[in-house]
Amino acid sequence: MGERATKSHALGALEKLETYESKVRSYSRSFPALFSRARGSLMLGDDGRKFIDFLSGAGALNYGHNNHGIKAAIEGYLASDAVVHGLDVATPAKLQFMETFSSVILRERNLQYRFQFTGPTGASAVEAALKLSRKVTGRQNVISFTRGFHGMSLGAVAATGNRFYRAANNASLPGTTFMPYDGYFGATVDTASFLRSLLLDESSGIDSPAAIIVETVQGEGGLNAASKDWLRSIQTIARDVGALFIVDDIQMGCGRTGAFFSFEFADLSPDIVVLSKSLSGYGLPLSMLLIKEGFDVWRPGEHTGTFRGNNLALVSATAAINLYWRTTSFSHGVQRTGKLMQRRLEAIASRHGNHFAVRGRGMALGLDCPTPEIAGTTARKAFEKGLIVERCGPDDRVVKFLPALTIDLETLHEGLQIFEESLAEALKLEKWH
Repeated sequence: MGERATKSHALGALEKLETYESKVRSYSRSFPALFSRARGSLMLGDDGRKFIDFLSGAGALNYGHNNHGIKAAIEGYLASDAVVHGLDVATPAKLQFMETFSSVILRERNLQYRFQFTGPTGASAVEAALKLSRKVTGRQNVISFTRGFHGMSLGAVAATGNRFYRAANNASLPGTTFMPYDGYFGATVDTASFLRSLLLDESSGIDSPAAIIVETVQGEGGLNAASKDWLRSIQTIARDVGALFIVDDIQMGCGRTGAFFSFEFADLSPDIVVLSKSLSGYGLPLSMLLIKEGFDVWRPGEHTGTFRGNNLALVSATAAINLYWRTTSFSHGVQRTGKLMQRRLEAIASRHGNHFAVRGRGMALGLDCPTPEIAGTTARKAFEKGLIVERCGPDDRVVKFLPALTIDLETLHEGLQIFEESLAEALKLEKWH
């Protein structure tokens, strides 16, 4: 099949998908290609085009596409006819995962938690965390933060700030009070002190919260990174008002910011940690809560789900931990690569005066553009040149970089070069000065 025929085939396939699939589809609109293969940080279109992936499954593929070390564990497990789906029955796969996670991840960080395997999505885990917090405290209100994102289901979206996602429910979303995130009013306003004042004031009109839920870096909200001091203050406030302190580490956990947990740099000890996305290490659905012993007050069967703790995903998750987290070398490598990315992006931003800003931490970074149009045109041009990047933030004006943590430097530099060229073209097209 020639190149023209191959492209025609791909376009025809996309048109067929359009007739079958719901209008709700999103990424296929931003990245109009028929992707047939993927390995590491590269994706191949059915027409032979190569794409560098700086999206990584929205953070679900921290170790790259089809990681061969993890794949070997999956293949071996499938070949053995071991249990894949088993609700929450006991299996060697589950026990091995919990023992490995406890010894390699938790014990090394002086953390101790019970595991709760929830439904397979991050939103499922958030729902469980909020439900448990309300059960523990007997309270209803949850404190969330401006520009936070916690999922699309009813309880999770109630704690999500974006009006676009909230409005889609066309239903009341009670039970959450939004407070300003770190830096929301600029560097000079201490929003943690503001929150403390309101929660300690019996006449503030804010109900005592069951939980305070926070992302240490707001991925969908625009790569806003909270400071160590602010996060520690929020944890202290939660303790002082009798609320559970929840860290949503769905996108920023599993090494995305350098350490396994995104909150390690602030030396936090959350009451509940929410994990998903790259937890399985391979893009398989797996979500869980880490719960401090005293807050595990569930009665048997009180919160269930058919696909909780899928054994195949637990096998791949164990393999990922064994491959990357038994020493500190992988973590240090992520931190070095993140600093390299940040320097390169800051150099790109500096060429355009003070109109652009680099946000984020580790290998979760974003370039805040002056307008959504510039960000949109840049992302579109990048895709045409073979780079997959997403946009985020309240008006989609931040170009978001989530490359695989395992990306080689040559591919990383190639992707950043494509981005820089695409930004220059976008600025010309948008006639921005």
